[in-house]
Amino acid sequence: MSLAITSRVLSGVVVVDIVGRLSFLDVTLRERMNEWLEEGHRAFVLNLANVPYVDSFGLGQLITISASIRSKGGQLVLLHLTDHVRTLFQITKLNTVFSILAEEAHAVRSVEQKLPTPVLHAISANSNPL
Repeated sequence: MSLAITSRVLSGVVVVDIVGRLSFLDVTLRERMNEWLEEGHRAFVLNLANVPYVDSFGLGQLITISASIRSKGGQLVLLHLTDHVRTLFQITKLNTVFSILAEEAHAVRSVEQKLPTPVLHAISANSNPL
């Protein structure tokens, strides 16, 4: 079964709902995330509630996706890990690397708050009138 990926934008955060197994040779998620990054999106929540299985290839993809997002100044939160996936993250200690939350609204707020202030806003806020 291939991945089914849908997305929606809430308060500027791309919430990605994933259904299926994140496993060997399925690079659909990584490709889609790269497209969103190229479009300028920087805030992401990955909803894994319907991902019953992740193999080592899938874990590698999540790590690559996270690194790509961080390299562009963005933020990523994982949401609703299934018991199997949560256990895998604990065994591999990736639960200490990724931000993992259980409530969508909290995840969206968390990503929003961690994004850096846009440079133009910082410049205009520090400008002194002549």
